[in-house]
Amino acid sequence: MMRLTCLVLGVLVFGASSAVVAADDFKPLFDGETLDGWVQKGGEAEYRVEDGQIIGTSKKGTPNSFLTTAKDYDNFELILEFLPDETLNSGVQIRSNMYDEPKTYTWTVDGKEKSTTVKEGRVHGYQVEIDPSPRAWTGGIYDEGRRGWLNNLANNEAARKAFKPGEWNEFRIVANGDSIKTFLNGVPAADLKDDMTGEGFIALQVHSFKEDGHEIRWRNIRIRELP
Repeated sequence: MMRLTCLVLGVLVFGASSAVVAADDFKPLFDGETLDGWVQKGGEAEYRVEDGQIIGTSKKGTPNSFLTTAKDYDNFELILEFLPDETLNSGVQIRSNMYDEPKTYTWTVDGKEKSTTVKEGRVHGYQVEIDPSPRAWTGGIYDEGRRGWLNNLANNEAARKAFKPGEWNEFRIVANGDSIKTFLNGVPAADLKDDMTGEGFIALQVHSFKEDGHEIRWRNIRIRELP
């Protein structure tokens, strides 16, 4: 009995230690006080820091705005919390880019080749959607500025129900090779296989809107880079 008890305690201690190590693997992308390490691109929505949160505020007449990391990332696990506006569409960009010259992309759908050219100065790439509308596709993956929806939540009722309007929600996003998986408040949301872009910045989007003053908030933004 003593040996069994010691063995169980040893497993519990090892498990706890492993959890601590795993938690320590995550590094903050936001220091809670400043926007150091972030760069604004695209539109002119306002971004500010308040109470340990990044707050993005809509500005009438400006296009989609993005607060981007100064560093690019390829394979990673990203965890963050967000408090959505009830009317303002938003999202979290991953593996996204913006170039000084037009860039053409090609891909194949049902055996047919398609292409699009993204204008210079246009932020584009994978976006994990924040969608407060009744369809509730928060956690779906949209290809901003390029191909549109890649993995919506039309057939994922559990994920749609996991969204909490007007409350803090949590995203966990895992990008590894050609796999991108998202989780909303612990519920599996999107599961995409796509290899168009393997590296780029992370960004917080404030969508273009018809009115000033609508806010989206983010906090506890942390990342664990994968080999």
